Amino acid sequence: MPFTVAIVGRPNVGKSSLFNRIAGNRIAITDDMEGVTRDRIYTKAEWLTKTFSLIDTGGIDIIDAPFLSQIKEQANLAIDEADLIIFLTDGKSGVTDGDTYIANLLYKSNKPVILAVNKIDDVNQLTNIYEFYQLGFDEPIAVSTHHGIGMGDLLDKVISYMDDYSEEFDADSIRFSLIGRPNVGKSSLTNSILGENRVIVSDISGTTRDAIDTDFTYKNQKYTVIDTAGIKKRGRIYENTDKYSIIRTQTAIDRSDVVLIVVDGHEGIVEQDKNVAGYAVEANKAVIIVVNKWDIVTKDDKTMDKMKKKIREDFKFIDYAPIVFTSALEDKRIETIFPEILKVYENYTKEIKVSILNQILQDAVSFNPTPIHNRGKANFSYITQVASKPPTFLLFVNEPEYVHFSYLRYLNNQFREAIDFEGTPIKLILRRKES
Repeated sequence: MPFTVAIVGRPNVGKSSLFNRIAGNRIAITDDMEGVTRDRIYTKAEWLTKTFSLIDTGGIDIIDAPFLSQIKEQANLAIDEADLIIFLTDGKSGVTDGDTYIANLLYKSNKPVILAVNKIDDVNQLTNIYEFYQLGFDEPIAVSTHHGIGMGDLLDKVISYMDDYSEEFDADSIRFSLIGRPNVGKSSLTNSILGENRVIVSDISGTTRDAIDTDFTYKNQKYTVIDTAGIKKRGRIYENTDKYSIIRTQTAIDRSDVVLIVVDGHEGIVEQDKNVAGYAVEANKAVIIVVNKWDIVTKDDKTMDKMKKKIREDFKFIDYAPIVFTSALEDKRIETIFPEILKVYENYTKEIKVSILNQILQDAVSFNPTPIHNRGKANFSYITQVASKPPTFLLFVNEPEYVHFSYLRYLNNQFREAIDFEGTPIKLILRRKES
């Protein structure tokens, strides 16, 4: 599982501001993909080459609950999900009963805690941190989310806890998860996938989370299905908090190679389906669209083609995703999922020879020369693959600002036409060629 850091604290101490600072101010309420709009309370962050997941409990609003109950639920959320907790306090208001209440909850968790004191906006306010020693944690770190003060010290402390952390999983196993809005049949589909004709090896329960990874073998290929179904052992407030399940979904996506986006074939596509798919796209994972409940759809010989057309119209941002149709209830067409998982995983991990890449680039530019943009003309000199999962390519150009986004999209399409990248995103990164 990715190393996970949660920010917890009473309301209005600056949790969301700290979240945005650590994430590099890249967190936006809206996304540039059509139909993908959402609040963000979970993201990937990086410091000194180390990457970790970050949760903002300030983004979770539990309404109609007493003040202390709200604090408790937010703190418990962090305790459940996190490997490390940043306990954020307010240096201007000082230690409050709410801070003491949270501290007591954190003591019982046995999770490592970094105490940060926010709103220390200049050196004259440094003495404000001393009273926070009474909370009983290690030396408080003074920060200012408004001015960015103390962020380096805080992040240095965060990654010091990652030194002994490692994700252990079978490198030969294809890891996949099923995501989708409620009641599309994810649990039933998972059960069908793990049917009697699959050899289940083990159920591995996370030590600090309720997520279950199930290893199994099908036709001599190892798989790991990552469970996102249900919230176990939670109170009613948790179960009614959609954003809590979003965190679970995003965590599962992060740990997957392939993501199966499950939609309801009987009800059809709704806006939330595009929202859910957006999380997988943003994480740069291989994707398959699974149309479930196909058994209860009134069909003729054109029904499947009509549904495929509808999906392509609604999911334009993943037009490269294969589509399969299943009935988990009747355990039908489940076997069609596995060839698609194999195919998109192969494409997701694909490595292309430099000579082939450069020939495709040369042909694309010859057929459609680069236009003038930002008062200059882009001249590409070279392309090379620098990563897989997903396939990532470095394009050397005289000036990246001369490349219009539409031309980059054109190149993306040219590579897809020449090479089978079905099911996987591909990334083109521009790099200025040094003279």
